[in-house]
Amino acid sequence: MKYLTIVLSLFIASQSSTLAQQFSVIYKPSAFQGPFTGNVILYLSQKNETPKDHNRWPCYSVYVRNMMPDQPVVFTDAALSYPNLLSRIPRGDYFVQAVWDRDLGGRVIGQSAGNMYNPSQKITMGDTTERFSLVCDSKVPTPVFADSKFVKEIKVRSKLLSRFHHRPEYLAGAVILPVQYYTEPQRRFPVYFMVGGFGGAYYHYSKTESTDTAASIPLDTIACIKVYLDGDCRLGHSTYANSDNNGPVGDAFAKEFIPELDRRFRTNGGRVIRGHSSGGWTVAYLMTHYPSLFAGGNASAPDPVDFRRFNETNLYTDHKRVEFVDWAKFDKRKDLPSVYDRPNIAHSIEQVIYRGEQNVSFDAVFGPKGKDGLPIPLYDPQTGKIDRQVLAHWKQYDLTQYIIKHWGNLKTDLNGKLRISVGTEDNAQCPAIRIMETEMKKLGANIEFAYYPGTHFTVATPAYGKAQNDFLLKKYQEWLVRIKR
Repeated sequence: MKYLTIVLSLFIASQSSTLAQQFSVIYKPSAFQGPFTGNVILYLSQKNETPKDHNRWPCYSVYVRNMMPDQPVVFTDAALSYPNLLSRIPRGDYFVQAVWDRDLGGRVIGQSAGNMYNPSQKITMGDTTERFSLVCDSKVPTPVFADSKFVKEIKVRSKLLSRFHHRPEYLAGAVILPVQYYTEPQRRFPVYFMVGGFGGAYYHYSKTESTDTAASIPLDTIACIKVYLDGDCRLGHSTYANSDNNGPVGDAFAKEFIPELDRRFRTNGGRVIRGHSSGGWTVAYLMTHYPSLFAGGNASAPDPVDFRRFNETNLYTDHKRVEFVDWAKFDKRKDLPSVYDRPNIAHSIEQVIYRGEQNVSFDAVFGPKGKDGLPIPLYDPQTGKIDRQVLAHWKQYDLTQYIIKHWGNLKTDLNGKLRISVGTEDNAQCPAIRIMETEMKKLGANIEFAYYPGTHFTVATPAYGKAQNDFLLKKYQEWLVRIKR
């Protein structure tokens, strides 16, 4: 009887799969000769004509091994899904694309060079037993940065990162030159580093023809070379931190990128740095780990600098569900069907879009690497339970604790050089910054904390930016005094 029950169950499952919604996906040898092992992602959207470029939902993924051209991968309700199974999403018109992720680099899977995909196809989903076929005969090209007179790409091959990843790896950015770089050919200039937040790649400076928002005077009175750093990496934002997953990015920046920048351009050794959000955390990390490299830094609304307030959670004591970023909370579209309010609880979106998103990015920077080559998550996506062994690894990236532990060595080079600014309505970042400020006062650390009206997205007013630049200009002028002694 038991054997008969098992056979009957398998038969029913088989029939269910046969009758359920299906997408059959192949790639052509013109796009890749194969074999392919990895994740295949299916993207649908009722509004975006190229859904692969917008990591939203619905989305589905299937992991496959040794697939050859023209060999189909079939998406059914068995695929990892968000927010609901294929057969449960609202009926209607959709744009649809599939992407075979070769995982060669690039943060957004649908835009990562070398990945195979199909041109956007519009379909009408009616009966849940319908079948659709997608042919992936296109390949994402390698992006090309177009230099101009004032804007140059800098791409430095890193021996440290290449050794870590076992393939060629680079640190890159956009160098924005002041007018004086050409009118005063003997002059050397300070460097003003800028770090974007999550998703802030440097390619938006490609083809820029001018000095870009008065690049010659970003410190108000002193011409400088601006360098927009690229935080994007295959797992999210590297934050230029040394990590088990992204590799020794901080060391590569300090020991390889900066020396090469100084070699290629007429720099004078004076450096300041600023960044917002994940870029702000980058500034706080680099200033506390390589303080002698910089005259000063402004960390604007950095990702949590103290894990006693990681968004809504005290990671060390709370036992409730971890409050991480839930993309559904931030999607303000008014036309979302009601079915999206009842997501499939079996999977989170970052299990489907398994790399390159914000929560995976945190795990990649702060956490250990798993046996599958991906970061080990801090918490279970269904229960919210924290893995205490993983948390022990995270603790070294609690910047408050790091400063306290290393203050004896940091004091000389860091004191007075770091400013942290934030909006008082920034509920995700401000509480952690207030905790850090309290601890720094106890420590006697001269770190400036500044609070302004506004949220994470509205705090950056002209007055906010001017105060940031005034601080950096002052730190640079103090550096000039020191080197002339």
